[in-house]
Amino acid sequence: QVQLVESGGGLVQAGGSLRLSCVGSGSISRLGAMGWYRQAPGKQRELVATIRSGGSTNYVDSVKGRFTISRDNAKNTLFLQMNSLKPEDTAVYYCNYRILSNDYWGQGTLVTVSS
Repeated sequence: QVQLVESGGGLVQAGGSLRLSCVGSGSISRLGAMGWYRQAPGKQRELVATIRSGGSTNYVDSVKGRFTISRDNAKNTLFLQMNSLKPEDTAVYYCNYRILSNDYWGQGTLVTVSS
């Protein structure tokens, strides 16, 4: 079994920064891909950023240049550094771990950006 626990969400003013963390436990392999998704009120969950086992990253256009995804394989931890936050970044952010077509999700952490 895989468990993912996110932390680091909160309330921040527009232009501010937050750093999200996701600690994985259980059968975590460094060969799996990890990512951050978010779901705003009344909207579908969307991809924010992913990082593959080799370190290659992918971002949704709306966060490019502002967010940075990284992972510490030794500690089974995924990070999302979020800078220059905007009110439209307000959402519940979910950690995802994917391996062999199996998806695992954390419970989510709420990020609220005030204008």
